[in-house]
Amino acid sequence: MRLRLTVLACALAACAFTAIPGVAAAAPQHNRGLSIHAVPRQIVAGEAVLIYGQLKGSDHGNQLIRLYHRVNPAPFFSLIGTTRTNPTGQYEFTRAEGIVLSNRSWFVRGPADTHSRTVSERVAAEVSIASVPSAVNGTVSETTRHPVVFSGHVVPDHTGGRVLLQTEKGTANSWTTLKAGRIGPGSNYQISFAWRTPGERDVRVVFPGDRRNTEGTSDSLGIQIQQTQVPGFSIQSSDPVVVNGQSATISGVLDKPGTTTPETSTSVSLFAHAPGNGPYHLVQTATTDPTTGSYSFTVQSDTNELYQVRTTFAPIRSSAALFQGVQDVVSMSASSPTSTVNGHVTFQGNVQPDKAGHVIYLEKLGQDDQWHVVEVSYVNANSNYQFSWTFGTAGTKQFRARITGGPVNVGAASAPVTVDVSQPALSALPTS
Repeated sequence: MRLRLTVLACALAACAFTAIPGVAAAAPQHNRGLSIHAVPRQIVAGEAVLIYGQLKGSDHGNQLIRLYHRVNPAPFFSLIGTTRTNPTGQYEFTRAEGIVLSNRSWFVRGPADTHSRTVSERVAAEVSIASVPSAVNGTVSETTRHPVVFSGHVVPDHTGGRVLLQTEKGTANSWTTLKAGRIGPGSNYQISFAWRTPGERDVRVVFPGDRRNTEGTSDSLGIQIQQTQVPGFSIQSSDPVVVNGQSATISGVLDKPGTTTPETSTSVSLFAHAPGNGPYHLVQTATTDPTTGSYSFTVQSDTNELYQVRTTFAPIRSSAALFQGVQDVVSMSASSPTSTVNGHVTFQGNVQPDKAGHVIYLEKLGQDDQWHVVEVSYVNANSNYQFSWTFGTAGTKQFRARITGGPVNVGAASAPVTVDVSQPALSALPTS
C-alpha cells in the first residue's frame, strides 16, 4: 500500500509540474518548422541581444511565437516573451541592455507544435579596472618597490570568485599571471603589486570564467616604473611618455657628496640603452649650471630608453635609471559611420613606428563606460591592421583599437570611432 501511495504521489507531482505554464524541462528537438537567430552570439554582460526568425508554411501570418530561455546553471527552460509573426511569418524579440548578464540558451515555439533549434548566447563577465596612483592617458607611474593598487567591479555579481592580475609577455597576446585576488562584497576586487625594476608593462585583470559567464577581461593599463631617486643626484623627464617623433628634456640637479649644496660647473654625461638590450652607451655631455648645479639634455628616440646621468670624471657618481617612454601612434577609421542590425563594418588603421606582427585589440565601450576587448588581430607587414564587425543591436556604438606596449614602445589607443546602428524593418532581416 505504501508503495502504491508513493507511485501515485510521484505521478501527481509530475502532472502538477507539467501544468505550470511557461516551464519546459528541456529544449525540444528541431523540427525545421521555425528558424531562430540570436545576434550577437557573444556579448559582454549587459549588452542587448536581438532574437529573430521565420515560421515556415503557408499559414504563417499573425501567428503566436513564444520565446524560452535557460540561464546557466538552471536545469529548465522558461517562457520569457510572446509576439506574433508579420505577413511573411517573420518575428523578433529584443532583449534590452542590462538584461542578458550570463550565459543562456534560447528556442521558440510556434503553432501546431512547431519549434526551433536551440541557440546559445555566450556572455563574458564585464570587468572594470582602476588604479592608485591613477592612470594619466592610460599610463600609471610609480617607483620601484612601491605597490600599485588595482581595483574594480565584476558584472554580474561573482562575490567569492577569483580574478587574476596579468601582464603581457611579448607581442603575441600572451599574458602571465602576476597575482590572484578574490572578489569581495558588492562584486568588487582589489589587488596590489610592486615591481622591482624600472620599465614599462601592460597589465589587465581577468575573470577566468565559470558556468555563468565566459572569461572577461578589463581594459589594459600601461605601467611605468621609475627607479627610486639617488640622494644628491636627481633625474627627471619633462614628459615621461612622449608620442613617437617628439622630444623630451632630461634634467636634474647634482649636489656635492653628502650635502645639499649644488655642485656647480661640473661635467656630466648622459648614457642610454634600450630596456633589456645591451649596456649603456654615451649620448651627450654637458656642464652643470655655475649657480644651481642643474643640468639638462634634449633627447629624441623612436623607442623606449633607459637614461642615466654620470659625472664625466672620477670619482664617478651616477643618478638613478630613468625610463623614458615613446608611445605608439594608432589610427583607425570605419568603412561607414552608419550601419544596421546584422550589418557589417570594417575597421582599419595603422601603427607607427612599425609594429609588424604585433597583436592589436578591437575594443568596444561597455555599459560601465570602460573599454572591453571584443576582437583580436595582428598588425600586418605594412604596419596596418583590419577588423570586421557585425552589429547585433541598434544604438550608438563606440570602438577603438589598442596596441599594448613592451620594451620597444609604450602602447597606445586610437581615437574612438562612432558608428550609428539602426534597427531595420522586420521584413529586411534575413530569413534563412
